[in-house]
This record gives sequence, C-alpha cells and structure tokens, in this order.
Amino acid sequence: MSNSAMSVVILAAGKGTRMYSDLPKVLHTLAGKPMVQHVIDAANDLGACAVHLVYGHGGDLLRQTLHEDNLNWVLQAEQLGTGHAMQQAAPFFNDDEDILMLYGDVPLISVETLQRLRAAKPQGGIGLLTVKLDDPTGYGRITRENGQVTGIVEHKDASEAQRQIQEINTGILIAGGADLKRWLAKLTNNNAQGEYYITDIIAMAHQEGHQIVAVHPQRLSEVEGVNNRLPACAPGARLPGGAGGKAAAGGRDAARSGAFRSARYAAARARCRDRY
Repeated sequence: MSNSAMSVVILAAGKGTRMYSDLPKVLHTLAGKPMVQHVIDAANDLGACAVHLVYGHGGDLLRQTLHEDNLNWVLQAEQLGTGHAMQQAAPFFNDDEDILMLYGDVPLISVETLQRLRAAKPQGGIGLLTVKLDDPTGYGRITRENGQVTGIVEHKDASEAQRQIQEINTGILIAGGADLKRWLAKLTNNNAQGEYYITDIIAMAHQEGHQIVAVHPQRLSEVEGVNNRLPACAPGARLPGGAGGKAAAGGRDAARSGAFRSARYAAARARCRDRY
C-alpha cells in the first residue's frame, strides 16, 4: 500500500442532458443531498488532502450549493473528454502524492472499495476499478496479456474481438502525481470521439513497464452512474441499505453530523498541513 498523501479529483463538468433539467447533473439529490456531496463526503472520509472539483456547466450553482472548505474549484471551459478534465486539474498535483479520480454522478461508491483500491496501487503504477458485465455494450474494455492489464479500449474504437470482453472500466483510478502529470501531457485526441481519454494512460503505464492492478467494487451498484431522474433521486429518497439513510455502499449516514465532518476534515488537514 502506498504511504503517500492523497488528493482527490471529482469530475463534475457534464451538463447531464438526459436529466431534462437546467440543474447541473451532479446537483440532483439522492437521499436528501446533491449526488456530488456524497462523493465529496467519501473523499473526506478517506482523508484527502485536497478535493479538486472539475466543473463546467452550472458553475455558479455549484459554488452556491457546495461549501466544503477543502474544495479546489477547477474550470473545464470546454468538455473535451475525461483526459482533458484531468489536465485542467494537473497543475495542482504534488509529485509525491497519490491522485484518486472520482465522478460526481457516481454517488454510491463506498469508502471501503476506495480504500482497497488505494491499498492495491503498485509503486509507479495504477490502481484501476473494474467490473464484469453480462452486456458490456458501450463501455471501455479491459485488455490483458497473461492476466496482466495492458490497456483500455473504448467501445467505439474496439474491434469485434475486443467487444467480446466482459471486463469493463468504471473510470475510477488512482496513480502517483508525478506519473499522472507525465502521462496526461502525452494524451492525444486521435480516436473516434475526438476526445482526450484518461483511459489512454493505462497503455502508457504498461509500455513503461509499470503494473496496473484491477480491483472490483463490493457491489455493482457502487459504480452505477445516474443518467436520468430516477425516483431514487427525489428529495428524501433513501440510499440502499435499509432504515436510517445509510448507504449499502460504504455505510455512509446521509444525516452525518457537521461536527463529525469537521473532525474528519481537521484530521486530514493536519496530515497534509505542509502540502497545500
């Protein structure tokens, strides 16, 4: 397990056209609070030194709604892909820290799964969260050689043989700050979408001889994004896991006290005092 300090990047720039609402996608509520707040809470529970929130659409509303002290607001003026989003945050990365990449519209990711991912990250390599689906249509496929992860091929760029692969990329990963900055600088948009894919760094790491370790979440529901206004997103809806508003994904209490949050934040900042 890496002993490095860690910061988190949360991608939250998407408009969410399938939500049929002018409200930024990540501000739609789940269990009484914005989706992105669940992700921020997870980052703080992990002891993140800083949380870099990459925003675009609805930035003013996001700023009015979210009041975490350790948020670093990073503008992505044009949405040119996940790699491009990470490039906007890269100037804030410290070389000797780990960077965990999360998504503002994937609110059920558990702290336990993220802790296992962080523990699995190899020195100089990447920890990658993957799942296996019966129908992986539309998702990036994990390519392997002799059991070792070698890359990710997006669905539109995949061959027929690669489209038979059932292991897919969730988009969540962790890598060292210096390595990540080096790989991000090499990204191109030479692909079917004309975008900068963060997934291209997997092949870069492999080509440099670094290991990519795949970890699976405890539950598939942890990595399901919210792409439409499901009933579960209504104000007052409960997270999976029964009474009390606790999420099956990590057992996070939707009504966790401000005092507890403040204590978590203070502890994280004490560990990272000299870094930001």
